[in-house]
Amino acid sequence: MSNGKKIIYTPVKDDSVLEELRVGDVIYLTGIVVTARDEAHKRVIEENIPPPIDLKGLALFHAGPIMVKTGDSWQCIAIGPTTSVRMEYYEDKFIEKTGIKIIIGKGGMGPRTAEACRKHKVIYTIFPGGCGVLGASRIVKVRGVEWPDLGMPEALWILEVKEFGPLIVTIDTRGENLTEKTLEQIKILKEKVRREAVEKVQLH
Repeated sequence: MSNGKKIIYTPVKDDSVLEELRVGDVIYLTGIVVTARDEAHKRVIEENIPPPIDLKGLALFHAGPIMVKTGDSWQCIAIGPTTSVRMEYYEDKFIEKTGIKIIIGKGGMGPRTAEACRKHKVIYTIFPGGCGVLGASRIVKVRGVEWPDLGMPEALWILEVKEFGPLIVTIDTRGENLTEKTLEQIKILKEKVRREAVEKVQLH
């Protein structure tokens, strides 16, 4: 804890740190975060090409950052999450192949990812949309970029961050999925409202 914040350090070397977390918890990351979107997932899973860096224990960010190069170094101008469900088809295999421990994105993910989180002791977190400049302010250094041939948004950006967040735990290491749970509650509520409306009409 630092200033009342729950800070997780990457690379994660002890699963118990993540096992203590539950859906709805808010955390911050300090350490290394690597971005990867659709094309990087396809390259690893469909083309069976190993990532050019060791991702074991690291945080994976579904993001396409805006970068500016000055001399030999890069600066991040903005970094916000992309819709994670696009990676749902690949994420379980990506987790198994790479050993990532934390996923950052938006919009939630489905049952395949939730089961992989349970099996491999991984968490999925949501970074609030519209906070790209805030995200960039938490990047201490852009350590490098891999697979630049995929283009700026799709490349693997290796970022050193300090207290990056807030991140809301949406799938925990037990496979509890806050997004799916919320959608189910909404479905139940909608059905209740529909029944009450029908009953009211029938009474009149």
